[in-house]
Amino acid sequence: MRMRQLGASGLFVSELCLGTMTFGGGDDGFWGQIGRLDQEAADTLVKTALDAGINFIDTANVYAGGRSEEILGASLKNLGIARDDVVVATKVMGPMGDGPNARGASRGHILSQCTASLRRLGLDHIDLYQIHGFDPATPIEETLEALDTLVRHGHVRYIGLSNWAAWQVVKAVGIAQARRLAPVLSLQAYYTLAGRDLEREIVPMLRSEKIGLMVWSPLAGGFLSGKYDRDGRAADGRRATFDFPPVDKDRGHAAIDVMRGIAGAKNATVAQIALAWLLHQPVVTSVIVGAKRVEQLTDNIAATQVTLDADELAALDAVTALPAEYPGWMLERQGGYRS
Repeated sequence: MRMRQLGASGLFVSELCLGTMTFGGGDDGFWGQIGRLDQEAADTLVKTALDAGINFIDTANVYAGGRSEEILGASLKNLGIARDDVVVATKVMGPMGDGPNARGASRGHILSQCTASLRRLGLDHIDLYQIHGFDPATPIEETLEALDTLVRHGHVRYIGLSNWAAWQVVKAVGIAQARRLAPVLSLQAYYTLAGRDLEREIVPMLRSEKIGLMVWSPLAGGFLSGKYDRDGRAADGRRATFDFPPVDKDRGHAAIDVMRGIAGAKNATVAQIALAWLLHQPVVTSVIVGAKRVEQLTDNIAATQVTLDADELAALDAVTALPAEYPGWMLERQGGYRS
């Protein structure tokens, strides 16, 4: 398991990050569809991840209404994990109550939810505290100043964002620099062979600003596991009832056809090829992998041992490349001779 520097910081995290969205869902609602892992099952997954060299774990306050954080905190305690041996990331923004102020990225909501997350996790600090989405109702300045307060008080070590557009991230970076606030360290975003939209604006921005990238849903909600046929049928899998994230199915299945050939030649699974491709992308810091079963997690972890050569990467690039779009094609045309 390789360690990678997260953004422009001295923090090193494993190239795979354990996602805990499957922890705690207890009914047939949204979180029940994602996962219903109880404490014992979660303990087993956390131990499997740590034993494999993963030191990075991601959760969020909204996951199963806070149960994911509670279960993760209990797992770390049950397993006797030293605090300095694990990097814990959580997120804030989603609704945690019925009132208008029980959601968003306002100062009040951020400060109160950080306290609540620390209590649920049973920790005295959060390593990486992320804003879970862009809040159009709250000025970015207010959000960043609240996060800076948490860093200065020692409740949070680093701050990150999730699901923000490139212009929003850059605006936040500029505000933080101008006001000497805690810098934005990372962005958590969707990026897969079935969805490379990130490459248009966000990837160049991340490289320019030296911001780390954490990838969520690296298998496109299970689509890139290779178990779905072209009619969308599979023996199991949540995409049958929860078709997210959106995928261009025709392009996606064309990619899977190529991935199957590569996987067969390497005695690997299609899912491992999807993960290995991400791990070969220089902009990627860590890939978040979640699981309901130990077998799923160990299969994902094995992707760190899969090496793709130049021809294989070129074949995957050719079948999944984004169509040209303005201003990208003009920037390339006019700026190419200056590179």
